[in-house]
Amino acid sequence: MEYTFLALGDSYTIGEQVQLNSNFAYQTCQLLRKKFKDIHLFTAPEIHAKTGWTTDELSAHLKQQILLPKYDFVTLLIGVNNQYRGRSVENFSMEFEVLLQQAIQFAGGNKQRTFVLSIPDWGVTPFAEGRDRQNIAQEIDHYNDTCKTITQSKGVNFIDITTSQREDGNKPAFLTEDELHHSANEYQKWAEQLSESIAATI
Repeated sequence: MEYTFLALGDSYTIGEQVQLNSNFAYQTCQLLRKKFKDIHLFTAPEIHAKTGWTTDELSAHLKQQILLPKYDFVTLLIGVNNQYRGRSVENFSMEFEVLLQQAIQFAGGNKQRTFVLSIPDWGVTPFAEGRDRQNIAQEIDHYNDTCKTITQSKGVNFIDITTSQREDGNKPAFLTEDELHHSANEYQKWAEQLSESIAATI
């Protein structure tokens, strides 16, 4: 059986400054191919994401696209740029809920095969030097609490990648040259979590 994968988001989804096959979506497919070798085929992920996108910008993009009628697995990771631009959590909440409902529809209504990844904390990276890291962390936590509440209320899987990301967020091996975005090493951690969650639905 051939499985399709749709990934929606921002720079963390496309894998800013890393090879295409090193982002978390591609690494997830690679792990699933190894796990289900000779049993299932996982096609390359279809990615709709761009560095800097906020929830409304992702929504606007999707309105202009023609996607497949249904995908077997759908991921959504969005919100860090809302926080970075100083937008309210209330505004994020409304726009995120709309996107999540779209993600569920893209998965053919299958909530168990729809996955939301938590928002990473860019405040722990060297890029945030001189900024109020504690305030950034608090705002990211607020966003993620809201994100988790909405996600779970819809019966969708919520995957916390922020906790482990904070542990390695200032280590060179887990960052790209801009000292803000993540390297393939960080995305591998996310892919391992996500692939396990996806495998449980097969």
